[in-house]
Amino acid sequence: MRFRIAAVGKVREPYLRRAIDEYLGRIGHYARCEEVEVAGASALARAVPERYSIVALDPAGKQLTSEAFAAWIGDRMNRSEHGLAFLIGGADGLPGSLVARASLKLSLSTMTLPHRLARLFLAEQLYRAMTILRGEKYAR
Repeated sequence: MRFRIAAVGKVREPYLRRAIDEYLGRIGHYARCEEVEVAGASALARAVPERYSIVALDPAGKQLTSEAFAAWIGDRMNRSEHGLAFLIGGADGLPGSLVARASLKLSLSTMTLPHRLARLFLAEQLYRAMTILRGEKYAR
């Protein structure tokens, strides 16, 4: 399984960049995970590799517990899906055409999160999901 986090905008704050990179590195012990930063929402479609399923981060999406999120990813792994592309929009959200193509519309919170924090939250939850699927203790 491969993961791609594609997000509008750059993370400029060094402390957030370090935290995101820490979780991306941890995910790398289990699966290939890459991050792509794009200038605008229109570029997100080009950031989705062929044969990847789309997960649209959307405030109106489904809310999952960490365990349910892990189970959803595990199901995709069992189906031998090539990869999952997690899309994070900017201030205006995601284009409707991408949301319509999504295998999962995922809400990280009922609260509005800045895209930079959403990226960190998602990276941490991907790492947590991998430890849950492997039955490993979560390393802080």
